[in-house]
Amino acid sequence: MEQVYHRTLSYKLSFLWLALLLAVSTSLFAQDTPAATGPCAGDPVAGEALFKANCAACHKLDKKMTGPALRGVVAKYNDCDWLHNWISNSQGMVKSGDARAVKVFEENNQAVMTAFPALTATDIDNILAYTSQPKPEIIKDEVTSGGTTRGGEGDSGVTNNIILAALVLVFFLLVVMLFLVNKTLGRIAEANGVLVEESEKRTPIWKAFIQNQFLVLVTAIFLLLSAGYFAYGWMMQVGVDQGYAPVQPIHYSHRIHAGDNQIDCNYCHSSARRSKTSGIPSMNVCMNCHKSISEVAEATQKEGQEYGVDYNAEIKKLYAAVGWDEATQTYTGETKPIQWIRIHNLPDFAYFNHSQHVTVAGVECQKCHGPVETYEVMEQFAPLTMGWCINCHRETNVKVEDNGYYEKIHEALSKKYGVEKLTAAQMGGLECGKCHY
Repeated sequence: MEQVYHRTLSYKLSFLWLALLLAVSTSLFAQDTPAATGPCAGDPVAGEALFKANCAACHKLDKKMTGPALRGVVAKYNDCDWLHNWISNSQGMVKSGDARAVKVFEENNQAVMTAFPALTATDIDNILAYTSQPKPEIIKDEVTSGGTTRGGEGDSGVTNNIILAALVLVFFLLVVMLFLVNKTLGRIAEANGVLVEESEKRTPIWKAFIQNQFLVLVTAIFLLLSAGYFAYGWMMQVGVDQGYAPVQPIHYSHRIHAGDNQIDCNYCHSSARRSKTSGIPSMNVCMNCHKSISEVAEATQKEGQEYGVDYNAEIKKLYAAVGWDEATQTYTGETKPIQWIRIHNLPDFAYFNHSQHVTVAGVECQKCHGPVETYEVMEQFAPLTMGWCINCHRETNVKVEDNGYYEKIHEALSKKYGVEKLTAAQMGGLECGKCHY
């Protein structure tokens, strides 16, 4: 009887222990998962793709855009059935007089939300699951003031300078040691009674050089010619700014825009196709995209850290310049001019027409501006000298195919030069009046 009692007590204790574990695990799960009613369980991975395809044009997860931020919307309203109806047909709920729908509509400046009747209940559950994901933390790497991470390539210049200084020091010490050894050997010779007669002493080099008039004349001519050569080379570099890459008031990465996103150069520099100059794009062109893109992806932000740039902070500078209020998604009217620093600058007496080269000749932008799609910081690629332009005209063939304007000219000049293809130089591209007023 006593064994049965102990066995029953053991079963009761085991049952209580299991019940306690179940209660604790249930409470912990409830703390990690926001409480919600209705069918809110979905696949956040599938929901991310649906969110980007249907919602990202007006909503962000953590910032207000045309519509409110959507992260944690399930926990906020705690009613999945209502969210399903709102996403499917928000205006129908507003017109029906639903109090919560009318409140949300008024809080967002009566912006009409697009109805999504094509989304299934599973699709909506997946989107809501994606919006319920916790915000990821971005771990920033330590960046030095020079714009490179510690231990990176930025230390190579310092190392080379140290090596060069050490070599100079060693050379100087060798010269001093040779001088001391020579002087010591002379003293030893004198101490041992070895005397050198005056006639056997060597004439100093400087004295022998002065006494040789022919050598002095040749040296003087050589120095004059060398000085003229280097002076000419230095003066020819005046006004040549190849490699010039100034720091702009707002950092603009051609690598991201023209490279990663493959934006056509003519989208921003539209006047290059029909005007003399390529022009600087207005801020409205920037806001066509950045009205919706207020922050970059985490991977892109990490790339910026390698260059010492915070892309999100640069977008904020753009908003401050155009007077864009992120909270209200409206323009305040308080604008600030952006003082861009010009990179490519030809002399006033030189004429260059972008439309003639871009539209008529079909010259690619990279021909003169280099591989801009790889530039994090824009720089002057070509020297833009007269010789550089002339060489281009001599080497570049004119595209006259299917162009009635060039038919007679091409026929006449082809016979004259005896060639099938005509270069810009053969079409008159070397005449002074083509480029100079």
